[in-house]
Amino acid sequence: MPEVSYRTVEVGGHAVFYREAGPRDAPVLLLLHGFPSSSRMYEPLLRRMAGSYRLIAPDFIGFGHSAAPDPEAFAYTFDHLAEVLDGFTATLGLRRYSLFLQDYGGPLGFRLALAHPERVEALVIQNAVAHEDGLGPLWDKRRAFWADRKTHEAALRENFLSLAATRQRHLGSDPDPTAYDPDLWTDEFAFLSRPGQDRIQTELFYDYRTNVASYPAWQAWLRRHKPPLLVLWGRYDPSFQAAEAEAYRRDVPDAEVHILDAGHFALDVKAREIAALVGAFLPRRAGAAPRKE
Repeated sequence: MPEVSYRTVEVGGHAVFYREAGPRDAPVLLLLHGFPSSSRMYEPLLRRMAGSYRLIAPDFIGFGHSAAPDPEAFAYTFDHLAEVLDGFTATLGLRRYSLFLQDYGGPLGFRLALAHPERVEALVIQNAVAHEDGLGPLWDKRRAFWADRKTHEAALRENFLSLAATRQRHLGSDPDPTAYDPDLWTDEFAFLSRPGQDRIQTELFYDYRTNVASYPAWQAWLRRHKPPLLVLWGRYDPSFQAAEAEAYRRDVPDAEVHILDAGHFALDVKAREIAALVGAFLPRRAGAAPRKE
């Protein structure tokens, strides 16, 4: 199996942890994780694709093994996290890359793409939303929190950060829960249970409303640039509806869309299939020819 390196760099005075695998002269695939996960979610992909690509998966500030400064000293907004992420790419000297975006990685990746469209060779979307189509009834209570934080914050924290909710994000409505390793959610819950995480994650999710407001700008960017676009969607996702997968075709008509028998974190159970789909798509559509062994 290819080796994975575990590194930390300083960006704007904050430690940013990341996982890296593959030759340094290979095409770059920048992997942006979701909530409440970290770069760890990409381990199955790192192991499968590192022979041909340079895969880089950072932990966002407040997540995984990156710094988690107190919200009193650090503004937990998607704009700010994207600013640190932009600094991270500059520190590593990344001038061209394909983006793999999942959940929270979507809003951060779109911010990078809008800031530096010339760097983006392709987009791979895996259960990350850029249209209202993906936000179903589950989001009614979350919108209520954005509208009246004081009234709804306690209930949101109890549900959003609980072990039951962390488990459900993985299982969703999958009829075969035996395919999922329980370590997936117990390890994530351990991170969520660290001192200060409740404040960090509540602050960041309150700012999620700015992502919904940004959907029209992201859609306009997609229509204008028409990047090579691969959409992979776990049909059992309890958070984001599968209608979102087809919504991307409104902006990029030749987008390649695959609906998978998986949940929100499709790599949990479909790592081999996803690696094959991404590995076939990038050289065919993005011109990101894999490095020859």
